[in-house]
Order: sequence, then C-alpha cells, then structure tokens
Amino acid sequence: MIMKKFVLIILLMVIACEDNSQVVENNELTFIATEGNFGSSNGAITVFNGNQQIQNIPDVGDVVQSLAIHNDKLFVLVNNSHLLKVYNITDSGLRLPGIDISTDNSGPREMVIVDNYVYFTNWNTQDVKILNLETYFIEGSININGLPESIVSDGSYLWVAISSGSTVEKISLETREIVETIEVGNGPQQMLLDGDLLWISRTYYSANWTETYHGTTLINIQTSEVSMREYGVGTVCGGDMMLIAGEVYRTFEGGVAPLAMDLTLNRSAKIGTYSSNDLYSAGANNKNVFMGITSDFQAPDTVYVHNDLGELSYTYIVGASPGDYEVWSGPN
Repeated sequence: MIMKKFVLIILLMVIACEDNSQVVENNELTFIATEGNFGSSNGAITVFNGNQQIQNIPDVGDVVQSLAIHNDKLFVLVNNSHLLKVYNITDSGLRLPGIDISTDNSGPREMVIVDNYVYFTNWNTQDVKILNLETYFIEGSININGLPESIVSDGSYLWVAISSGSTVEKISLETREIVETIEVGNGPQQMLLDGDLLWISRTYYSANWTETYHGTTLINIQTSEVSMREYGVGTVCGGDMMLIAGEVYRTFEGGVAPLAMDLTLNRSAKIGTYSSNDLYSAGANNKNVFMGITSDFQAPDTVYVHNDLGELSYTYIVGASPGDYEVWSGPN
C-alpha cells in the first residue's frame, strides 16, 4: 500500500510538470483586445502562449480600443468607458487587478509611448492627452481641431491623423505644440512610421454615406514630400497597416497586401483569403500576422494567426470583435 502511494505521488508530479510545460512553452505572450458590444462592458483581453490560451480577462470595459506594451506593462485604452488601464505582465499573463485611470469622458482611441509618457488621442475632447508614467497623472493635453485617430512618433515629434478631415498634425514633443499641418487626402485613419517614411491609410465616404472610398498617402518626414493614391469607389480595402518581414502591408480584400513605393497593392503577395465582410481587423508582430474575424453567421469570433510566409500557425477563439494585438517577449 505504501509503495502504491509512493508511485502515485511520483506519477502526479510527472503529470504536473508536463501540464506546466504545455501552458508556458516559451516566454512570448500574445495579448488580444476584443472590443465587445457597444454599450456593454464585455470588452475583454485574452492571453495566449503559443497555441494555448493561458488567461482571459472578461468585462474590461465598454469597447476595448487599443493596446501598447512598455517596460513589461500592458497599457489599454477603453473607449466608451473612458479609461486607461495598466497591467503588469508576468510570464503567466497579466497581474490583476491592474490600475484604472479615468480619462474624464474623453473617448480615448490610440496611443504611443515616448520616454516616460503615454500620448493618447481622444475624440470627445478632441485632443492628445499626456500621461506621466512616474506619477500616473494626466498632466496636460494638446488641443486638436477635429477627431484625432492614429498617433506615432519618431522620438522628437508626434504625428496625429485627423480622421474627420484631411490632415496630419505634426507636434513637437519639446514644446507640445502643433508645428505643422500636412494635407494628406480625405479620411486619414491608421499610420505606420518606418524609418523616414510615414504611411497613412485613408477611408472616407460620399456626401450621402452610400459610397466608400479608400486611399493611401506616403510622407517622407525628412524631405516633406507627399504622395497619394486613390483606389476608387467601393474598393474592398480596410485601414489597418503593419510591417511584415520589413515590408509595409495594409488590409485588402479579406487579407493583407504589401504596398509598393508608388502605393499600389500587390495582390499576388496577399496573406489571407477571408471574407472581406468578416475581416474585422489585422495586425502583425514578430513575424506573426493576426486576422480578426467576426461574423453574424460564425460564433464565437476567431483570430487566425499566420506566419510571414502566409501559412496558418494558430487559430484563437476570442470574444466579440477582435481589434488589437500586442506581443510580449519576456522580461525587459
């Protein structure tokens, strides 16, 4: 009897060790924000290690808008709950409960972290707010004329896309003032800064909102040269932009396609063949390409993860409306 108990204990120890190795196969974690249903608080964050879901945080708030990682912390903007949330990241996921910072009904959208500050855009207050990461206090704001959406930085300046208009604002980080307004074409949405090149996806509508137009603009931030391309009425495009294996891509016809310097889209190199109506979002990080699919005819929502060759690596089951993606590669 004693021998059987001894054998059982050893067996349980072996099983426990095997289970633990399956849960954390490496020190790379993927965080997926799902917006949830507008007017509800069911926005969520799901955490994956390899093909394993290791954590799900439900009821984060109403419309989990965007994610950013800085110094082993995950920053989360929750649009309709008007919150900036901060979580510590560990190799087993997010340490709860985290910190909630009210943005005072600002309607936060997108963010960039420079040095020890979070700069984030806000629709309701039409500004860029500034969070000090030493005090966790919003210490100021930069007023914007219009609805600011995407925001990027080169370390000296911020660039902010005004989605309700046709401009990008260049803001000095030193003075925290707008130093230049650049015409880029109607409906600037998402931006990607790759070296000296600022890529801007654009989506806009006809006067009666019955037709959708898409375009891309490219700015050389050193020479101030601006080039634009329109893709025509009804072109199935989308606005997410990403860098995959050193090449700029944007969402296009149910996948993501590389952009040439003349802003044409390379259909033959497109990654993903999903329904254009179901592809809710796309992103890329560390050679992983994320395709968030949502559909009235498919439940629950799904994120398909491809490698940079276009091959399907993982399928993740997530909450409603997957919208943003971040990858953490171990302690800094």
